[in-house]
Amino acid sequence: MRYQISGKQIDVGEALQTHVKTELGETVEKYSQRPTDAIVIFSRNAHEYLCEATVHLSTGLTAAARGQATEVYAAFEACREKMDKQLRRYKRRLKDHHRDRAEPVEFAGAPMYVLAANGGSQETEPESLQPMIIAEMEAKIPSLSVGEAVMQMELTGAPLLVFRNEKSGGVNVVHRRDDGNFGWIDPTVM
Repeated sequence: MRYQISGKQIDVGEALQTHVKTELGETVEKYSQRPTDAIVIFSRNAHEYLCEATVHLSTGLTAAARGQATEVYAAFEACREKMDKQLRRYKRRLKDHHRDRAEPVEFAGAPMYVLAANGGSQETEPESLQPMIIAEMEAKIPSLSVGEAVMQMELTGAPLLVFRNEKSGGVNVVHRRDDGNFGWIDPTVM
């Protein structure tokens, strides 16, 4: 497994990198036999350290966790425990989906735009109805089943996921509803 361990505004020493590789490697390999890479970022927020970890699995799914504590090692351990809990919860599903899937998840590129928010005052009329584009990026749209999309959304902790439905080929959205359930938007059904 490839590791990318870095720090924002803090120095990540060799001892911490070795600790992360050993502990995270054991945790991930316990549930997924072929992880591809892991990105771990340490940062500081006032008196607390934050650790964010993202692990890409060979099936194409991604698991993400975040931990915080007053010490950098404790922040990593909190993050690792959350990752362990997520992967343990989805171990059976990860293995079942891997068995059905002959090849990794395919990703298609799509343009993604960041739009400017309104200027704060609603009293002035905007010059045009076209929003101002601040940034253009490329988003990766995975081809998944609906079950895999919900699992991916929960593993990453995202509020919604846009994906290409393997069955219909159309672009779909799954999202977390206010009542705790999941919503699925499939425009090809209508």
